This record gives sequence, structure tokens and C-alpha cells, in this order.
Amino acid sequence: MSRISAAFRSFFSLLFSGILPEDIATAYGYAKPKPTPVVEVPKASDGALQILQILQRDSRLIDFLMEDIGAYGDDQVGAAVRGVHGDCRDSLIRHLTLVPVIDGVEGTPQKLDKSKAPDPARIKLIGNVPASGKPPSGTLRHRGWMVSSINLPAIGKQELTILAPAEIEVE
Repeated sequence: MSRISAAFRSFFSLLFSGILPEDIATAYGYAKPKPTPVVEVPKASDGALQILQILQRDSRLIDFLMEDIGAYGDDQVGAAVRGVHGDCRDSLIRHLTLVPVIDGVEGTPQKLDKSKAPDPARIKLIGNVPASGKPPSGTLRHRGWMVSSINLPAIGKQELTILAPAEIEVE
């Protein structure tokens, strides 16, 4: 575009609309840069809060845990636990795929790789652990759990720190 035509277009555009044409403003460096959209990256705590929301919604787990159960009898607590347990288990199965860290039978002998020390995040040695770096063999007491896949719903605009909204019954 020639400078003369740009000048005329700019003059008449400013005269009649008060706005500089966008192509001319961009060509001569007067355009405001368009803001880049802010994309929020989910934090690890978002998933943790989302799981707590799901467990509260499906099984009222937080209500159960925050309740003082000292005044209730064992039979009442047991009945409540049975319902909460089943609902929590169903929620976990629906949203997470859990697999054992060691796929073995608890109570059976377990040999560890003698060439290297076990990863402490995956295997916790308990009992008479020798001070030397050589890993011993032992008995599998707990297989451990790890998540192999996560299937959480997309996080919308909800406030993640609100695990359950307050409820008011209007009469």
C-alpha cells in the first residue's frame, strides 16, 4: 500500500469514525497487541481436591471423617462404615485404575534385586533392615498401590477448594 493512500484512508477514517484502520495501525506499529489468552495449567492439588469432591459427593466421606463418632456404638459405626466403604470404592474404581506395586501374594517370601537398592518410593523395607546397602530378601507384608490411569472429569470453573457446598433447605 502506498503511503499516500494510507494517509488518505487514515485521515478520513479518523475524521468520520475516530478510529485508525486496523491494517494501517498494524503496518505502522500503532496497533495494540492482542492479549494472549491465559491458559491455566492444572496443579497437582487440583486433582487431589477433585478426588475429595468426588468422594464427598458420592459417599459423604468428609462428613463421616469429620463426625465425632465417640458417642456411637460399634454396631452403628460399623453400619455407617459399610456404606461409606462401598461408595468410596466404587468412586475410586470409576475414576482411577489402581494396580499393586508388587504383584505377589502377601505373606509369601519376596526376593529383591541384589544389584541395586530398592526405590524407597515404591518399596518400604520394615523390620530388621541391615545398615549395609545390600538389600535383603523378606516377606511381602503389603503389595502397595499405584495409579496406572486417571479418568477424572474436566475441571470447569468451579471453586476446587469447596469440597461440598453448604445446603440450606427452604421451607
